[in-house]
Amino acid sequence: MTRTQVSAIAFAFTALFAGQAMAASEAPVTRDQVKAELAEAVRTGNMIAGESGQQLNEIFPHNYPAQQSGSTVTRAQVKAELAEAVRAGNVVAGESSTALNQAFPQNYVAQNQAADKSREQVRAELAEAAASGQMSRRIEA
Repeated sequence: MTRTQVSAIAFAFTALFAGQAMAASEAPVTRDQVKAELAEAVRTGNMIAGESGQQLNEIFPHNYPAQQSGSTVTRAQVKAELAEAVRAGNVVAGESSTALNQAFPQNYVAQNQAADKSREQVRAELAEAAASGQMSRRIEA
């Protein structure tokens, strides 16, 4: 035998034994377990349909129960997060893929702005400015 043939045979044996080692499971599956898995796959539509490669529940979703997503967030939490995002302008505007607060910054308060003064302090400053004549008492809109 030539060196190439020996290498090819060694490679074939390696592939054969490696495939068997990866296919081996720790515990053998019983016939009842296989039947139960098949029944579950048929019930949920997790079976390949023909040559398309799609599963039955993807082709005919109305014939199978909806898949449980297992979300950990409640509906109220999602609604609160959405309301906060809309208020802050953190939602995408149209096809431009820019947030509303970036497209129209004049409509939204800057996010990193923190109030340095309380409402009462601002009112006191306004009253003082109006009393000292720094601004007119009549404010036009």
